[in-house]
Amino acid sequence: MRMFEQSHSSRAHLLRRALVTGGALSVGGALGGLPRPASSAPSASQDARILNLVLLLEYVEAAFYADARAKGALHGELRKFATVVGGHERQHVSFLKKALGNGARKEPILDFGQATTDPDAFVAAAVALEDTSVAAYNGQATNLTAHTLAAAARIVSVEARHAAWIRAIAGKVPAADATDAPLTGAQVLAALQKTGFLT
Repeated sequence: MRMFEQSHSSRAHLLRRALVTGGALSVGGALGGLPRPASSAPSASQDARILNLVLLLEYVEAAFYADARAKGALHGELRKFATVVGGHERQHVSFLKKALGNGARKEPILDFGQATTDPDAFVAAAVALEDTSVAAYNGQATNLTAHTLAAAARIVSVEARHAAWIRAIAGKVPAADATDAPLTGAQVLAALQKTGFLT
């Protein structure tokens, strides 16, 4: 986790305050309160658990966009989205794996079915994945140590831009509400299971 310590503690404090007061960098979702903090104080072991949770999400996203590009069913703005965002998600995977070292979870076995061969199914799945990703990072923010929070904030702001982009493509309002409803770890896993992508 030492790689995260380059961030300034004052910046981390400001980010934590922003997230706690509902000013997280995020897009879409319903107005709601933050989940209750974890029962234990933020720690390196808790950071690892949370980073492995979001790594699972990043694995799914990176593989989803790679599979969609490989299947060749996307054209125009959708293909550009899958290419650009897929590149970002691969970088997020690398970033998190480096932070976790030998403690990084293994890549899951995935089956995307029609979601990577039908443009409409792709858009619906991409909206769900990107919204879940933003809510996952936001939901765990208060459970992270200051230096890991600062690093996670660098990812969630990009995920929010992904969510806004795919929502615009889908004809949805990019930011329907002033704040987002964050997700607990259990809710994140349930959302992933609902996609049917994890085998």
